[in-house]
Amino acid sequence: MAMDGKTKTLAQTLGVVVVMGGLAWASVPFYDWFCRVTGFGGATGVAEAGSDVILDQTITIKFDASKERGMPWEFKPVQREMEMRIGVTGLAFYEAYNPTDKPVAGQAAYNVTPYDAGGFFNKIECFCFTEQVLQPGERVQMPVSFFVDPEIVNDRDAKYAKHITLSYTFYQIDLPEDYQASLETDETKTLN
Repeated sequence: MAMDGKTKTLAQTLGVVVVMGGLAWASVPFYDWFCRVTGFGGATGVAEAGSDVILDQTITIKFDASKERGMPWEFKPVQREMEMRIGVTGLAFYEAYNPTDKPVAGQAAYNVTPYDAGGFFNKIECFCFTEQVLQPGERVQMPVSFFVDPEIVNDRDAKYAKHITLSYTFYQIDLPEDYQASLETDETKTLN
């Protein structure tokens, strides 16, 4: 079946639209995967356990905290920096406080600088992996367990890093559905 000129042009245009839409849809997960694999853009690695190799060389880890505009919490690192041997598992804490009179949910976004070191900074456990809900007046210390991969000393660019800065930004999110449902149930009981 042969297509006339207008039908062929329409089919080609629709094909281009579908391909471009598919590429646009796939670009976000592909970029996320690319950043996690390469450490590009300050993305970190995630590990099941610490490193088996510990070097005599040390590196300074600095900790930074910020909040999205309008986020009502107070949020800060408990310690500003630590010096540690490359390969040793470190444990740091961030503190969050909800000064409001209602529960507030938050999620942390993170990055590592210098970007060359991002792929060598590995988190084992982190508060950033899950949503956080703080009750009115609640103050918590949230841990992050991590290590710097000893392979950093063999990387062409990252081996010159003398310090790595781990930055978190907390932003407010909607309360989880199951949490919201329990609040509504409690309010109903109070009214009855």
